[in-house]
Amino acid sequence: MQFLYGYKLVSGFKLDLGPLKEPIGFIRLLEWVFTIFAFATTGGYSGTTSLTVECPESEPQDVIAVFGYPFRLSAYSYTIPSCTQTPAPQMFLQGDFSSSAEFFVCVGVFAFLYCTATLVLYMGFQTVYRETNRGPTMDLLVTASFAFLWLVSSSAWGKGLTDIKWATSPEHLLETCPLCKAKDGPSMGRLNASVIFGFLNLILWAGNCWFIYKETPFHKDPVRPNPSVEAGEGPTSYSQ
Repeated sequence: MQFLYGYKLVSGFKLDLGPLKEPIGFIRLLEWVFTIFAFATTGGYSGTTSLTVECPESEPQDVIAVFGYPFRLSAYSYTIPSCTQTPAPQMFLQGDFSSSAEFFVCVGVFAFLYCTATLVLYMGFQTVYRETNRGPTMDLLVTASFAFLWLVSSSAWGKGLTDIKWATSPEHLLETCPLCKAKDGPSMGRLNASVIFGFLNLILWAGNCWFIYKETPFHKDPVRPNPSVEAGEGPTSYSQ
């Protein structure tokens, strides 16, 4: 049976872009795009924060701390020049925010893969998708699960990003360097955008549940009343 179903699935491929004009397909395409934006703006990020050391008898020297995804900040070190003959101390950034960042990226990658698979199903196997009740029902359950995951991961990543901003700000690093002055902080625009894309995905996936629900057997079209019955007219009888 599995072999026959698999053969039917392969032989039944027929490319049809019509579903993209319907809400269920168009929203899934938007989900595919915004999912890419969500994990691409987080993964691969690299930023720098800098201080300036002003020694009494020498020129100012820059201190640059580099960090990046997955934001295990305690693994990144930076060296503060010493104003005396003692060796320059090596300092480390504080905090480990990899759990929220990796969870957010993981949700984005799996959501991207699911969007790709369902778009192929919508455009190539629409009859197979609709002829059984399992297709729309499973699609609804998975889509609702991803909506919940976007809520949790975006909230966690938003909190983690707030902590990263504090841990990498030059003002915070001044606590370990009395002779330093704050210079340039890291650019966080890309990471701010990732949080926005996360909550946009939440809206898209949650909203798409309604359109997928309409494809399931749980949704019933409203019964339209007969106009003649509403007017109080009974059935017409003929007598001979």
